[in-house]
Amino acid sequence: MRDAVTEIVTIRGDLELLTRTAHLLSSVREEFVCAARDLDTWSRPGARQAMAARAGHTQQGQQVHQVRKLLSPAALADEHSRAHLRELVDQGALVRIASAPLPHETIIIDRRLAILAGLDGPGGREYTLTTVPTLVGGVYALFDAAWETATDLKAFLRGEQPRLDAAGRTVLRALGSGATDEKAARELGMSLRTYRRRVAELLTTLDAGSRFQAGIRAGELGLNG
Repeated sequence: MRDAVTEIVTIRGDLELLTRTAHLLSSVREEFVCAARDLDTWSRPGARQAMAARAGHTQQGQQVHQVRKLLSPAALADEHSRAHLRELVDQGALVRIASAPLPHETIIIDRRLAILAGLDGPGGREYTLTTVPTLVGGVYALFDAAWETATDLKAFLRGEQPRLDAAGRTVLRALGSGATDEKAARELGMSLRTYRRRVAELLTTLDAGSRFQAGIRAGELGLNG
């Protein structure tokens, strides 16, 4: 992929973006992630459909291993948009809704290429494409941080998202790691008693009767990363 995009490239307009990235979008193998304010990311008619079609399949017609989409609440403004997102989930994509509006759109392909959208201008929107590992890694880390605090689409639509503070999420991750209570408490800098109290509070918050059920519930709500 480094041969296709030289380190950092700036282009302008949806048409040039589609032309320059067509073969890259068709060659996604492991992961396609996208953060966007709404579903009207690409202003040129048909651009969004073309991007989605190319990103959703490899050249051999096989499904991408994982597709993650992070959107602002504005993406749920109308029933047509909500139906489109439900269809994506039914097809295997992971969709979460951020608690606040997101900045300009970002796409990351296989953790090797990042596409960053800029502001609209007289000549069209400007896009920056980069394959610099440190830049792509940094953008991916920011996406992951926003993803972890976002809400699973179905849970968001139901309005059933439990409120977990930072400590609660830390305990949830410790539970998911399979560590013993003693080890988890030690790694989190808590007393064993405090850790077990936190676990009990977490089960109550998630309306779970056991730690196993808490893991399942957390997964349904998109709380466990």
